[in-house]
Amino acid sequence: MKERPVSQSIDDYLKAILEISEREGRATTSALARRLDVTAASVTGMLRKLAEVPPGLVSYEKHHGAVLTPAGRLRALEILRHHRLLETFLHDTLGYSWDEVHTEAERLEHAISETLEDRIAEALGHPEVDPHGHPIPRKDGSMPDRAAVRLAGLAPGMHAEIARVSDGDPELLRYVGRLGLTLGQRVEVISRSPFDGPILVKREGDEEPIAISARVAEEIHVVADHGTASV
Repeated sequence: MKERPVSQSIDDYLKAILEISEREGRATTSALARRLDVTAASVTGMLRKLAEVPPGLVSYEKHHGAVLTPAGRLRALEILRHHRLLETFLHDTLGYSWDEVHTEAERLEHAISETLEDRIAEALGHPEVDPHGHPIPRKDGSMPDRAAVRLAGLAPGMHAEIARVSDGDPELLRYVGRLGLTLGQRVEVISRSPFDGPILVKREGDEEPIAISARVAEEIHVVADHGTASV
């Protein structure tokens, strides 16, 4: 992996810890190593540094991973705001597709000033979600309420609206886009095959359902209609 400036590397760690811990409670050394494409030893060294250097950006316990301190969380949310605003600007203003914006935003998120951040937000009308449906942190560090569940968790007969799609894999985004499973699309779960088999989903207005794998369904989050229950 190409060596990065120290400040950029710190921000990358903080953002990764934020996103992993929101899913799993704590960010483990192995999860961070996979996410950042570095060795476990490098992760351990950086976590110790982030915990020890004032103001203390993480709380780290050996063999138990790390969580952000209030100061670390605020900094992580700031860089995440930069990233998701840039994704939205690239998509809405410059015409990038939703599978292209993540990599470009990764390059730019460390470089923009607070003034440019404010102007981008103003020009976009202060959006609450990025092109993948992920919430954009507000200037004060609060997050829009975007409760959603995984499509894989819906039972047959349930109806829902697609709210967000994981942005970690450009190929998956291209595949999901080709299927027409885009943000705002309403779908009905028709059937589920056992043992991680395919899930049949019908888009609103379509006659025939489409089959998606359980892995793909795990990466799509939806808002289910009231009065229905998940499996």
